[in-house]
Amino acid sequence: MKQQIMIDPGKIEFREIPIPEIKENEVLIKIMRIGVCGSDIHVYHGTHPYTSYPVTQGHEVSGMIEKVGSKITDLKPGDKVTIQPQVVCGKCHSCLHGNYHICDELKVMGFQTTGMASEFFVTDADRVLKLPNEMSFEEGAMIEPMAVACGVFTKTKDLNGLNVVVLGAGPIGNLTAQTAKALGAKSVLITDVSDFRLEIAKQVGIDFVINPSKQNLSEEIVKALGPDKADLIIECAGINQTIDDAITNARKGTDIILVGVFGDKPVVDLSLVGAHELRLIGLLMYQTKEYLKAIELVHSGKIQLEPLMTKHFKFEDYNKAYQYIDEMKDKSMKVFIDVN
Repeated sequence: MKQQIMIDPGKIEFREIPIPEIKENEVLIKIMRIGVCGSDIHVYHGTHPYTSYPVTQGHEVSGMIEKVGSKITDLKPGDKVTIQPQVVCGKCHSCLHGNYHICDELKVMGFQTTGMASEFFVTDADRVLKLPNEMSFEEGAMIEPMAVACGVFTKTKDLNGLNVVVLGAGPIGNLTAQTAKALGAKSVLITDVSDFRLEIAKQVGIDFVINPSKQNLSEEIVKALGPDKADLIIECAGINQTIDDAITNARKGTDIILVGVFGDKPVVDLSLVGAHELRLIGLLMYQTKEYLKAIELVHSGKIQLEPLMTKHFKFEDYNKAYQYIDEMKDKSMKVFIDVN
């Protein structure tokens, strides 16, 4: 079978390896779709802070079970599935206290350990989540970023009646904004310097869209949400400007959840954070329950994924997918690799 491997930043090769044998608690999955994530782009450019080379990528995936181990009873060949990409130790303080997603020895497939960019992939059955039969492979590959969005709201209180600001309208920001609405937020405002991405945010029903390069963000937040501004701010871009916008525009005592991956270390006004008693809350990943919530929200029709689906590339054209994303920049959302 073919397996993708990034030798160095920007240099992708393919190698032929045997289809792996499975153990009694493992599952062999025929990989169908891989979504390209913003973190993958950081790896492509050599700016991801926690990835070394060579690395086989792929962590947003869908597939179909080909074979199951002898001890597996709840999965069968033909099941449509996705895979939770964390590899954890099960022994550290975090793992023993229910926080395995921030395991001291955490490895994420596609970054610190082998990802799923291959024609077939073997993994432990407890990382495999069944998808509804009617869910498309594209939707299945977007459950991972949806799980990120669901993970955001494990860090905050009940959203009912709250005003939420999301900074960054890329795929994660868009899904976070949609999830906020699905979970009961009163109003959601999203920002981006890309009118293309803001138009997609409008299409999926986000209440207010603001381009801070053309509009005064502080004034627009008050105009949209009132003088009390946002009850919650979520940073989804991973750049200095958006964390500065979050801190500058936060009401005193507000939570700011950090979702974006920062390729460069930002300069943060901690004096203002202290003076306004703001809470900066980091978010790394999700747990299984967030995957299940993501599947539920997508399956129920509360989340619109199709407007975010931009383009498909063949498996052997993996490098062209990255080139396309670089060329299109903010005019692409979710790009897929069609493996099988």
